[in-house]
Amino acid sequence: MSESSGSSGSPATDAVITTADGVVRGQRGAHLARWRGIPYAAAPVGDLRFRAPQPVRPWTGVREATEFGLASVQPRWGTQIGPRRAQPSGEDCLTLNVVAPAAPSSTPRPVMMFIHGGAYFIGTTALRLYSGSRLALRGDVIVVSINYRLGAFGYVDFGEFSTPERPFDSNLGLRDQVAALEWVRRNIAAFGGDPENVTVFGESAGAHAVLTLLATPAAAGLFHRGIAQSAPADWGVPREDARAFARGCVGNLGATPANAVTMLQQASTHDIRKAVERQMARDTHERPGAFAIAPEVDGDYLPKLPITAIIEGSAHPVPLIIGTNLDEARLFVRFDDTLPTTPERLRGVLSGSREAESRIAAAYPGYPAPKAAVRAGGDYMFLRPSLQVMEAHSRRAPTYAYRFDYAPRAVRLAGFGATHALDLLPVFGGVDSAFGRATTIAGGHKGFRAVQHEFQDNWLAFARTGKPLATWPEYSEEHRITRVIDYPPRLEVDPGKSKRLAWESVRVPVPE
Repeated sequence: MSESSGSSGSPATDAVITTADGVVRGQRGAHLARWRGIPYAAAPVGDLRFRAPQPVRPWTGVREATEFGLASVQPRWGTQIGPRRAQPSGEDCLTLNVVAPAAPSSTPRPVMMFIHGGAYFIGTTALRLYSGSRLALRGDVIVVSINYRLGAFGYVDFGEFSTPERPFDSNLGLRDQVAALEWVRRNIAAFGGDPENVTVFGESAGAHAVLTLLATPAAAGLFHRGIAQSAPADWGVPREDARAFARGCVGNLGATPANAVTMLQQASTHDIRKAVERQMARDTHERPGAFAIAPEVDGDYLPKLPITAIIEGSAHPVPLIIGTNLDEARLFVRFDDTLPTTPERLRGVLSGSREAESRIAAAYPGYPAPKAAVRAGGDYMFLRPSLQVMEAHSRRAPTYAYRFDYAPRAVRLAGFGATHALDLLPVFGGVDSAFGRATTIAGGHKGFRAVQHEFQDNWLAFARTGKPLATWPEYSEEHRITRVIDYPPRLEVDPGKSKRLAWESVRVPVPE
């Protein structure tokens, strides 16, 4: 499939759409139509740096929408989209992309809006895997992908340094996501989409963003179901911690409280990013598994920690699919080991409790050997809080739980297993891509393709109806039925029960 035209050798033709802000021209091929780099908010530069997203200034004439917009500010390695290729990044990054079947439809199509992961620090929608083409074709849906502010410009609250003349806002990346949903509400009908049938889905930090939107009052009514793949579900930063982190960043920038406003306004993008990265490195070294770059409980835009809102029952009661991967942490220990994947680190996040560690050791045979410790560390970060979400959300809305177990032989031999982010390949239909074929070079292509169908058919059914396929029952505290996505797939009642009970007995208090 040609990434530029959406067809096999068919030339692309104009796809002109009138949005609420102006006319955009994308590309239409034989099978797909695409629009890229459409602004959903004003460029957050100049006086809008560190401010909530503002409306787009309407334009006249036809705006070309055939190239991806800038990625959010981040290290260059975070925007790698191919060998020796990186997506340009910058502060003017609030754009989105739309892909839709080229054929007309007699009824509005379901909409799936994807929020990429990357620890709220890296990521770009220009990654070929995220195009959404195969999902759009297989499910007759419209896929929207968004860039949003990350790291220094999206998740650091400099509000303590605000002045009446120059205020700074909190939760900028979260506000961007809501602004993108508002754009979808206003405009997606012009692309053939149904603004009353919007599913938000994301992986890793993107999955956490889905759960955060559940707890964000401003997002009410803007989406109708959610899918959270490998969510670090209890992430979130109390206001005082957020402000302390921001003070450290300002200090790294060489500013004082007296000149902080001027420095934050005038410092280069690079200098601000590096100042925040230095503070992040210090913070993660002192507290493995804790991330200060995350949505802040500011008492206003985000009144409560997302997991607290879900547990207390104040989150939006939309249907939810949520799950984790069997071997989440194996990716991190190979490339970015910031999780509590050693007994020493795990003991730290458990507040040094020997009793807690003994319960974990009993649930993970072989502990404290490295393999068992790595699995426990991954489950601490992803499974433990996701179980809390499954339980609590199922009391108020249809909830569907899964665990992803499958890994092709080459992936297992490489030591990864069903690791973090591997699920993105089958969800987006990447099993037959060059990278997907490389994962099955030692066998397992048939199984991985079957897993791809399992993911896509359930995700698409859910986007269309609010329910996955009939073979996947709802989760409840009474039965805990979970879909194990493997080859072949199966249903299990309370899989990994001993691990669930161990984590329940040592549940880590959520910060307020």
